[in-house]
Amino acid sequence: MKNCISKTNKPLVSFIIPYFNLPCDMLKECVSSIMELSLSKDEREIIIIDDGSDYSPINDLQDFRDDIIYVRQSNKGLSSARNTGLTMATGLYIQFIDSDDRLMTVAYESCLDIVRYKNPDIVKFDATDKPVKATSSDMQGPIDGAVFMRNNNLNAAAWGYIFRRDIIQDMKFTPGIYHEDEEFTPLLMLRAENVYITDAKAYYYRKREESIMTKRDNRHIIKRLNDMENIIIKLFDKSAALPAHDSLALQRRTAQLTMDYIYNTIVLTKSEKQLMQRIERLADKGLYPLPDRKYSKKYVWFRKMSKSSTGLRLMLRTLPVMAKHI
Repeated sequence: MKNCISKTNKPLVSFIIPYFNLPCDMLKECVSSIMELSLSKDEREIIIIDDGSDYSPINDLQDFRDDIIYVRQSNKGLSSARNTGLTMATGLYIQFIDSDDRLMTVAYESCLDIVRYKNPDIVKFDATDKPVKATSSDMQGPIDGAVFMRNNNLNAAAWGYIFRRDIIQDMKFTPGIYHEDEEFTPLLMLRAENVYITDAKAYYYRKREESIMTKRDNRHIIKRLNDMENIIIKLFDKSAALPAHDSLALQRRTAQLTMDYIYNTIVLTKSEKQLMQRIERLADKGLYPLPDRKYSKKYVWFRKMSKSSTGLRLMLRTLPVMAKHI
């Protein structure tokens, strides 16, 4: 089959790897997973952004010195590291990879085939937390990004898809916040006209107890919740200014994020005072009660439970206990 990507002097894919204070063996495994792909040296661009680590890994990366671009910057956070990578990238497509994760060779090759022969704007794929062997995968598409968001839940993790660099235009990650993917990904999806969805488990996500999303100190929890609240409000405000086609898509995403936000407030704080204060702020912005939509069975149940103070108090008693067993 003839390759549908026109020959250019640009790499096919730029892989952007933010790095900060992790064992170098993880970073080397991450880079190795890219090197194992069928991409030639000219087809790949591997950009490592060291976000001010205490110890620079550059000396441990000598085996890859001819295959990587290494940049060290002062510590500014994950969003800034990704933005630096985006500024430097020259590839037709972009793939983010966290430095403690890696690509699953065979499954990711199926995504590269879609890139080579379908010229997509975005290819979304699944992740796994186990180093499983690849199995045959189903593919849907092409589908407009807004249409997909109107009819499906969205996993917003920025490493969960490969995307065409030119659709990003002036978009950047907001620095200094948690959950930056939740703002970036839905807005990127709205710019995509040709999205392909595959259930290929192409990304190995390593669960670590010391990761950002597993921290449980109070200051960290409050920042997570505050950042998520601000993202929800920003997306909600944007949806009001969009054409109806895109607005409905972003409204669904905003409603799902609001549901997750209320759930996390309950599970992480276990505080009725915190919950009611945050519910009141959501109501002031028109975000509560949740919209009466049948987005999913979980959403319908959660909306019904959360629309009354009795239901909220019941969830306060039950959800934290249930979450311990998930």
